[in-house]
Amino acid sequence: MEDGGGQPPVPAEQPPLPPEAAAAGGGGTAAEPPPPLPGQQEAAPPLPDQQRPAGEGGEVPPQPPQPGQEEEEEDPLIVAQREREAVEKAKEAAPEIPPYDEEALKEFYTDLKDAEREGEVQRILGAFKLNPYEQMGLRHEAPVEEVRRQYRKVSLMVHPDKCKHPRAKDAFEVIGEAQKQLLDEEKRAKLSFLLQHAKEEVLKEWKKAAKGDAAVRLASLINEEGKQGVVAQFEQTAEFHEQWKLKARDVLARAEWRRRKLTQRINEEEVRAKAEFKEEKEVAKRKAKHDKAWEKTRDERVGTWRDFMQKGKKAKTAQGGIKPPKLKESDADKRYIQRPVGEQFRPPPMKHAGPKPKERYDDD
Repeated sequence: MEDGGGQPPVPAEQPPLPPEAAAAGGGGTAAEPPPPLPGQQEAAPPLPDQQRPAGEGGEVPPQPPQPGQEEEEEDPLIVAQREREAVEKAKEAAPEIPPYDEEALKEFYTDLKDAEREGEVQRILGAFKLNPYEQMGLRHEAPVEEVRRQYRKVSLMVHPDKCKHPRAKDAFEVIGEAQKQLLDEEKRAKLSFLLQHAKEEVLKEWKKAAKGDAAVRLASLINEEGKQGVVAQFEQTAEFHEQWKLKARDVLARAEWRRRKLTQRINEEEVRAKAEFKEEKEVAKRKAKHDKAWEKTRDERVGTWRDFMQKGKKAKTAQGGIKPPKLKESDADKRYIQRPVGEQFRPPPMKHAGPKPKERYDDD
């Protein structure tokens, strides 16, 4: 029996080798390793090739050189062949890439743009209706030039002719109204006043929360401008703008509620004033009508009274047939005749019944 190593046959008196060793082709006794040096651990015996763990593809991975053994140099041709086989296997295992399809790529980008347009429409319709900055997707400190630039950008995205969303027209009208409010100086000034109030409330709450924070105190010591510099840095963060947006919603909602209540009260007062004015007008109209009718029947009333007086005189004359005597003002001796006040008889004043007062003469 010959092995693949070309070694001499095993002698008969030597015990037979195990089948693993026989299959490996080693018929003779293995060479014993040299004894370990002082201070060096004893090296473990090398495993046969069949007991080593197989790598990918059934290949045996190279083992690191054991202590006391010299590393053998591999042939570069064998190494290159192994690398080429690994590359070919990796190509076979990788999924096949379909050929480039320009139409599919255009369709993909079209769907992506449509999704962006629909998302922008939903964002506009879901924004807070009282804040045009939020509807336009701008920060509260954006200048007028940025408002115009943002309107051109958003209007092209949500235009009903280019966007397939069913409510694209509503979103287009919303941003148009938002731009009008931001470009109107009076409305922009009122909105800025409310937004500034919301900003002050946010900063007030942040300062109150950071009063006992050691990190904020340390940052204020490090910063050149002190606490004002830390506040300025906080105003530039996204967290501050998010809090400002939420606080602005609350402030604008309360302001709109007060405006509506005031408008309702004004309308009620106007209705009440109109009702009072209408009632007063009706009263004046009725009075004028009554006065006009009274003046119209005045001659009739006067004539009736005259007729009544004449009828009364005739009736008195017909009943008794006696007429009272006429007044004789020329007869002054008859005192019972009633005369005018200036001609009435007045008796002379009574004389004093006591002694006459003594006459006093001044001494010369």
